[in-house]
Amino acid sequence: MLSYRHSFHAGNFADVLKHTVQSLIIDALQQKPKPFVYFDTHSGAGRYDLNDDKSEKTGEYKEGISRLWGRDDIPEIMQPYIDTVESLNPSGDLRYYPGSPLVAKKMMGNYNRIELTELHPTDLTLLQQEFAGDRKVRITKLDGYKGLNAGLPPAQRRALVLIDPPYELKSEHNDAIAGIKESHKRFSTGIYALWYPVVSRAQVTRFCEKFANQGIRNILRIELCVKGDTDGFGMTGSGMIIVNPPWKLAQQMKDLLPWLTKLLAQDSQAKFTVEWLVEE
Repeated sequence: MLSYRHSFHAGNFADVLKHTVQSLIIDALQQKPKPFVYFDTHSGAGRYDLNDDKSEKTGEYKEGISRLWGRDDIPEIMQPYIDTVESLNPSGDLRYYPGSPLVAKKMMGNYNRIELTELHPTDLTLLQQEFAGDRKVRITKLDGYKGLNAGLPPAQRRALVLIDPPYELKSEHNDAIAGIKESHKRFSTGIYALWYPVVSRAQVTRFCEKFANQGIRNILRIELCVKGDTDGFGMTGSGMIIVNPPWKLAQQMKDLLPWLTKLLAQDSQAKFTVEWLVEE
């Protein structure tokens, strides 16, 4: 797991989907004047320089956030996400991209608490530097699922949990399901948002079926594929599985994804899915 560095992939099409969904959930939570907690189990570095060697080596951001940058037709529901990226690039030139913790911080301000866990020593140091002196942010070097369960249920009784594993180990799909199942036992009303890659369609199908059979209700699946399914290597899309999604989220993504899929498409077989794995 520790060989994974998100800096190679920051700002790609998967990040666009993940951070759009994250932003919409946070925006929904902020509609009520009650505090909530944000948990991030695989936090990464906080922010990423798209001009550094790692980002330039893959150039993945050019097929993601770069396609949205500077456009004047961004749908209104994407604006909180775009505002967050723009806040890191006041000159108007796209250079820095926020990781999920920074997306959360930019949207949540100082009113709500943020709990971050990260194991990679380099990313952990960068994360600590990013949030140095911020009393509303706690950063722990710990397995994300262990840290999460230690903090549940939160005193605020409202929380968003973002789980974004690297999926480098064969066990990580099962680990993610087990982690959410255990957390849901402790705190059944929390919002759990799990990111997953689309590499093998058969694997995604098995993953979703297993998730749906855990005895948890109210599970929404959102997926955006920029290419048609293949039997080869490489990610053709990504998705989010959300337990207890805000009530407007499904319709918001149904409205947004036709436009976003067309913008991010890399071949004629690009597609999206919004469906309930398990209804409430």
